[in-house]
Amino acid sequence: MRTVRGIVVALLATTFALGVLGVARGGDATRVAPVLDRILAKKELVVGTAADMPPLNMTLKDGQIVGMEVDIATLMAQSIEVKLTLKPMNFNDLLPALEAGQVDLILSGMTMTPQRNTRVAFAGPYFGSGKSVLIKRENAASLQSTEMMNDPAVTVAALKGSTSQRFVEHFAPKAKLIPTDDYDQAIAMVLDGRVRAMVADFPICNVSVYRYQDKGLTTLKSPLNYEPLGIALSPGDPLFLNWVQNFVTYLINSGELGLLRVKWFEDASWVPQLK
Repeated sequence: MRTVRGIVVALLATTFALGVLGVARGGDATRVAPVLDRILAKKELVVGTAADMPPLNMTLKDGQIVGMEVDIATLMAQSIEVKLTLKPMNFNDLLPALEAGQVDLILSGMTMTPQRNTRVAFAGPYFGSGKSVLIKRENAASLQSTEMMNDPAVTVAALKGSTSQRFVEHFAPKAKLIPTDDYDQAIAMVLDGRVRAMVADFPICNVSVYRYQDKGLTTLKSPLNYEPLGIALSPGDPLFLNWVQNFVTYLINSGELGLLRVKWFEDASWVPQLK
């Protein structure tokens, strides 16, 4: 249940968003907003997500997709009074889907890298993450740094097309890397011993340790690097990019984003409901 403060914030966000759109509509003669216009015409915001990156986005046993990023997307849709539609897919398929116009934006733990930024625009960051490893406790001492990972005898799994894959390729090129389509596949490989560890974002490793408490898993105490997460958008819609960036700034400065972080990162009651 939302707090009174949360309700007030949502109402203020609606006022803010409608005000921005009102100003934009006043200058329709020079308006360049194909994605935003499509959203407003269809009254639907389509968001791409991997739906398997807890606590940012994840699928529950009943099929519902939830998480901090889903709450952000919900607030965005509410602020301009449109329906929110989540389109789950493999992480590696998200950017092609955005470029093909199949989704309006991506909210899926995506790091704002220079390489990705040559293809799409980014708003944010809304969260700071970093790489860690998910590993069995008996093997933890053997993999505490990238130097220890950079060994032909070490086999690791990482999400295909992710910065985790590029992290291994760059910092541990001698390691044997197995790209996976999703995190469940990578975690299963750690559990059955097919790989030494899974390289993934720090929050995902932490949640996995808690989720599989009886499996003897552990992770690092702090991330190996820093990665800013952002919302990926089409580069052909400057007004929509401006709107989303303003919305992220509003969430941060209003305190609403902080409340969402507390909800999803400090309360683990949702873990038993995971698919």
